Amino acid sequence: MLKTSDLSEKEVVNVRDGSRLGLISDIEVNLQKGIIEAIIIPGPGKILGFFGKENDIVITWKDIVKIGKDVILINYETDYGTFNPDNDS
Repeated sequence: MLKTSDLSEKEVVNVRDGSRLGLISDIEVNLQKGIIEAIIIPGPGKILGFFGKENDIVITWKDIVKIGKDVILINYETDYGTFNPDNDS
C-alpha cells in the first residue's frame, strides 16, 4: 500500500525529455469514485511550493508510467498543463 505521504517524497521525472519536475505538492482526488485524478507539482520558480509566480503543473493519473521506490515516471508533453487556484472555474 502507498500512502500520500510516500508520494510526496518521490521526485517526478518525465520520460519524454528526462526532465526532473520536482516533488508532489498536492493530489487531486475524485471522492465519488475514490480515485486519484492527478498529481500537482509546484511550477518553475516556486520554493517549497509557495514563493513564486508560476502556476502549478497538473499531471493526470493516466500520464503516470511507473511509481518506483524513489521516483515517479511520467509520459507527458513538455507543454505542461497548469492549475491556477485563483482562476478555478
